[in-house]
Amino acid sequence: MGLLGRQCVSSANNYNRDDPSGWGPGRGFAPCGAMGTLMRAGLRQIEKRIARARNCNEALATVIEIGTMAVIPVFRGCMFLSGGVSAMSHYSISINGATRQVEAAPDTPLLWVLRDALDLPGTKYGCGVGSCGACMVQLNGVPTRSCMTPVSTVGRKQVVTIEGLSLQGDHPLQTAWQELDVPQCGYCQSGQIMTAAALLKENPNPTDADIDSAMAGNLCRCATYLRIRAGIHRAAELAGQKKGVA
Repeated sequence: MGLLGRQCVSSANNYNRDDPSGWGPGRGFAPCGAMGTLMRAGLRQIEKRIARARNCNEALATVIEIGTMAVIPVFRGCMFLSGGVSAMSHYSISINGATRQVEAAPDTPLLWVLRDALDLPGTKYGCGVGSCGACMVQLNGVPTRSCMTPVSTVGRKQVVTIEGLSLQGDHPLQTAWQELDVPQCGYCQSGQIMTAAALLKENPNPTDADIDSAMAGNLCRCATYLRIRAGIHRAAELAGQKKGVA
């Protein structure tokens, strides 16, 4: 069984069958069935090209060029590359207020460290090239694309993911999102909320223009932009009310 065939079996065990997209809160999707048949077409050539990659980013670029989304789980964390893998290193990272220890290759994207090594699946994989914002987390309060952030560059920065935004899940944005039913499919929303949280911390009463500018890097395939904007305005109101009560 080839490299991708092995991943077909292992990913199936983690497949979130309750989510039609197969991604959901689970660790990945199962590239089997019809998708598996597609993957097996040209399997050897794909494996050879991935094997020639010198680092994780080159491997991701290869997959994006090929256009085969099913290959992406193969090298989450760069662990499935058959050549050019960086040596594993130990990292101590502050995530959601706690210090976590991880072993990873230096060029492993923070996204996969969060999802695979630390079991924090709220941060989503969207594009892998820093264009969609689904993987957004905060580093020292700054919205950061975790798919483009090597774990070796995090250092002593404070990482906050959607799981750490509010331990009770009652951040004004989360409350407003539920109150206004902002999401449609919901896949991009953790990234949307993390960017919006940074905006409200810096600007508690943003205008429409402020919101549009701050959120420009977060794409929503369902085009819920008007509801996202309304949700941010509502969150600002809730935060102001909470501050007034305090």
